[in-house]
Amino acid sequence: MINNFRLKLKEQKYMNPLLAEQLNTPFSTIPFDQIKNEHFLPAVKEGIALAKAEYKAISTSTEAPTFENTILAMDKSGVILDRVTSTLFNLNSAETNDEIQKICKDASPLLSEFRTDILFDKGLFNKVKAVYEQRSSLNLSAEQLTLLEKNYRSYKRNGAELPEEKQARIKEISKRLSELSLTFGEHVLAETNKFELVLENEADLDGIPESIREMASMTAQQKGKEGKWVFTLDYPSYVPFMTYASNKALREEMFKAFSSRAFKGDELDNKDIIKELVSLRNEHAQILGYETYAHYVLEERMAGSPDKVFEFLGELRDYGLPAGKEDVKQVTDFAKQLDGTESLARWDYAFYQEKLKKEKFAIDDDLLRPYFKLENVVEGVFTVSEKLFGLSFKENKDIPVYHEEVTAYEVYENGKLKAIFYADFFPREGKRGGAWMTSYQSQYNYSEEENGVPHVSIVCNFTKPTTTKPSLLTFNEVTTLFHEFGHALHGMLANTVYKSLSGTSVYWDFVELPSQIFENWAYEKECLDLFAKHYETGELIPEDYVQKIKDSMTFQEGYQTARQLSFGLLDMDYHSLKDGVVEDVAVFEQGSMNSTLLLPSVDGSNMSCAFSHIFQGGYASGYYSYKWAEVLDADAFELFKQNGIFDKATAESFKENILSKGGSEHPMTLYKRFRGAEPDPKALLRRAGLLK
Repeated sequence: MINNFRLKLKEQKYMNPLLAEQLNTPFSTIPFDQIKNEHFLPAVKEGIALAKAEYKAISTSTEAPTFENTILAMDKSGVILDRVTSTLFNLNSAETNDEIQKICKDASPLLSEFRTDILFDKGLFNKVKAVYEQRSSLNLSAEQLTLLEKNYRSYKRNGAELPEEKQARIKEISKRLSELSLTFGEHVLAETNKFELVLENEADLDGIPESIREMASMTAQQKGKEGKWVFTLDYPSYVPFMTYASNKALREEMFKAFSSRAFKGDELDNKDIIKELVSLRNEHAQILGYETYAHYVLEERMAGSPDKVFEFLGELRDYGLPAGKEDVKQVTDFAKQLDGTESLARWDYAFYQEKLKKEKFAIDDDLLRPYFKLENVVEGVFTVSEKLFGLSFKENKDIPVYHEEVTAYEVYENGKLKAIFYADFFPREGKRGGAWMTSYQSQYNYSEEENGVPHVSIVCNFTKPTTTKPSLLTFNEVTTLFHEFGHALHGMLANTVYKSLSGTSVYWDFVELPSQIFENWAYEKECLDLFAKHYETGELIPEDYVQKIKDSMTFQEGYQTARQLSFGLLDMDYHSLKDGVVEDVAVFEQGSMNSTLLLPSVDGSNMSCAFSHIFQGGYASGYYSYKWAEVLDADAFELFKQNGIFDKATAESFKENILSKGGSEHPMTLYKRFRGAEPDPKALLRRAGLLK
């Protein structure tokens, strides 16, 4: 059956580039230049059919189940389907349009049905179970045992032993959840794109740096509004406006537009979607025998349980909230002293916070931007990865890309191809907000003849170049680039046998360790001297600027900690509901956030309706992991500081024990192998200046 299907694919490969068994591109990269939208849905259907045939061959085999003919065979299955879906859904995040969004909506239920069919296949489960029950006598490596246990748990956790009527309900729920998540993201993107603040009077630009004005002028030109300035809700436009614009009324307008996205009671409203998502996730978990959705998710996290997460967030709140209140008092007192402002609204905070920071540390983004030309920062992260891990990067313009702004690189380690890396840095209408790392192909190494390097991408929304200036990053954008590149390193340095354990295929509260630890280098003079040079004069960033960056590292850390905790607690509150019922999204959110509230709430604003991390992405019951991983990264970086930030032995140990291992062993086992002990929770508090 498989051979017949492969013949069918060979006949179609000339018509549909996504279905070719061997891609005729450099390093078998995705043939973006050949793909048309009409290729996707047929490719999804064909990919599902081929994967089903591969799984059926495993399920119906008359051979006694072994690790090789069952677990390994499953890991090798679905190659074409993986290619098709990674391409489609990555484009839906980075370069989408109405047609791609509709294709994703049509494809999602098919994929959901396929996944549940595989997970409810009794023949497959029985074979996996048979191998699992023999595990103690099979002489498996640690990685093989992890893969076996992961497969067995996946079947158990997805209802393989449920009666048929409950399996049918799980299928319905899974299909609906995939549809809802897609719609949620589409609404947020549409709301972000449709708002424009059009300014005609130059006086309204008071306080805004020249580089941001020029960017707004260029945006206006692109939108056919010559001689005006346009600000949008994309982060490189919204954040500087809220930080620098002196016009309070315009800041209020921008804030209310941003904070009310998908919360207006119209066709793009997400309130009912949130209610249904929370309810269905809870029902799904309870059908499987879990108390709540959070219990279900956290069973496969380092934290282990909702109680542990609430305890962790509560302890941080005990330190962060008093410091946050003091931070707000400092800014409030400063605003009153500066211009008589008696109380701060939310649209005032960033504005006065930035002015206070400049007064305390004589530093701001406008002072630092000239030293952070994007191309130099990119070379900087390449150089740091070379010094730490021996990597080198070579641009390859022959590798097809999905947009002209994307750059593709070959990545080498000791002269051997290690990965393909894509970089996509600027906002555009077809790209969702934020920054993320993703993958088009996982690393695997089944044998000398059967292996593949990872194809990794980072997608960001940074300050765009203008007609007179290159892209000059804020320091926050610099740390964001280091963060996402840390994720990319986790993918690029992967060195496991099995693709489903490779790279970032780790526990969710461990996945942020490589990204967050890499941010630390951006604060070190020894690192900044490698790339932070004035874009016009070539002058290295002055030593006193670097010291000011370090001195300001903990500025308003209490406020920022409380803010992050509010998001983590909101996520946990939604997904710890025992009945799964949210009667009113606004009331629920307010009740959750009261314990971390530092500024008065604003009518018409709602964070949940644009909380894409938990309602579109994979962070449901997992947003706490940013803070959890901060403990890991603060503790781990203390070892680098102790031995030297470019110490080869420490870097090699981090690469070998963390970055290369993916999910091949339990994350605490890997961490202790690197650090010699479990992480010290106080390391984060020390770094944040919250431990008195």
